[in-house]
Amino acid sequence: MSTDNLTLLGQKNVRYATDYAPEVLETFHNKHTENDYFVKFNCPEFTSLCPITGQPDFATIYIAYVPNELMVESKSLKLYLFSFRNHGDFHEDCVNIIMKDLIRLMNPKYIEVWGKFLPRGGLSIDPYCNYGMKDTKWEKMAWDRLSQHDMYPEKVDNR
Repeated sequence: MSTDNLTLLGQKNVRYATDYAPEVLETFHNKHTENDYFVKFNCPEFTSLCPITGQPDFATIYIAYVPNELMVESKSLKLYLFSFRNHGDFHEDCVNIIMKDLIRLMNPKYIEVWGKFLPRGGLSIDPYCNYGMKDTKWEKMAWDRLSQHDMYPEKVDNR
């Protein structure tokens, strides 16, 4: 994928994929590779389908990453996340698929994806996954954040 040819940004007549579409993701070059910093996205309108019942599942998806050479373009990320709308997968699968697609796309130093799904049947599911670049300080950070993740969860009040 060319990082110099963003095709979605600024376009008004964009096609919304009706099912999972990782091919819509686009990147651009990180202009601050000498700095380590987080880029965070919050998607409070994420929707996917239960693979068993076909009923919609709603979540806020949090994505945070420390860029390496490439960064994800936000409009393409929005369209990518929208493509899950008619996609049937369990909550845990959705967050892991998102993380793995973004790793393949950008090769970030570090990334984490957290899904906070609305309760259905009286139960909410909040899967979290992360990755740190192998053989770097980011690999250790990934383990540290995973092992200490959400030790003190917030009060859930029907979200």
